[in-house]
Amino acid sequence: MILTVTMNPSIDISYPLDELKIDTVNRVVDVTKTAGGKGLNVTRVLSEFGDSVAATGLVGGKLGEFLVEHIDDKVTKRFFSIQGETRNCIAILHGDNQTEILEKGPEVLEQEGQDFLAHFENLLDTVEVVAISGSLPAGLPVDYYARLVELANRAGKPVVLDCSGAALQAVLESPHKPTVIKPNNEELSQLLGKEVSEDLDELKEVLQEPLFAGIEWIIVSLGANGAFAKHGDTFYKVDIPRIQVVNPVGSGDSTVAGISSGLLHKESDAELLIKANVLGMLNAQEKMTGHVNMANYQALYDQLIVKEV
Repeated sequence: MILTVTMNPSIDISYPLDELKIDTVNRVVDVTKTAGGKGLNVTRVLSEFGDSVAATGLVGGKLGEFLVEHIDDKVTKRFFSIQGETRNCIAILHGDNQTEILEKGPEVLEQEGQDFLAHFENLLDTVEVVAISGSLPAGLPVDYYARLVELANRAGKPVVLDCSGAALQAVLESPHKPTVIKPNNEELSQLLGKEVSEDLDELKEVLQEPLFAGIEWIIVSLGANGAFAKHGDTFYKVDIPRIQVVNPVGSGDSTVAGISSGLLHKESDAELLIKANVLGMLNAQEKMTGHVNMANYQALYDQLIVKEV
């Protein structure tokens, strides 16, 4: 079983409009409300793929109850309740534009943060792989993910970590390393304080920086150009076919689902990389975020190429 961790989930509300009119009333006919947050996108894709998955994280208030109720019953739900209220995140889809209104979310009490660590540690006995995704809510220290990684490492469970900014920096500076990180070029540039291109020789050099020492897998998305990866001392380039992109939001989360699944099933490097990229591409072909159509899986899988470089 894979455990997904979403520390700052949300109710994702979609308002489709032909046109967004400012300073007047906009009436929405077709509203969708889904359990949101990067980790829950990972959860949904894993469930659709057919892997056994448990979801945890922090939820609070009536919105927290709504969120848990709207997660597929095939998912094992192991959320931790806090006093604060789970947030709403609103996406207004108008014409070819998307305007987002994102609530900050609850402030987590210090004791709640401590209690979740114990809750998380107890869950580790029941799972084989941990996937941690998204931002930290207010109130939790910047090194909180490093603490989760430490607990998972002690339990011998591989961790896929997908976060950015100060939270990722704190993990990289910690002695407790995740098994996999999935930065993009922009995040690499931010971490290293210099511009990082998609040149393969430059990426090779960058991924050997001391900052990334001790991390088994580093997988860098290159968008339409596929991906570049380092596993131990071996480097790979993943070539992907052109596809019709409908909605790329959530494709990174779908890729995390594929990486986690590859670790769960102890797949080869090539199998893991192809699965991860195929799931990311399948998400991009769908209107709904964090959703894949498995009917298209094998045809796409057969088109990807992994080369050692």
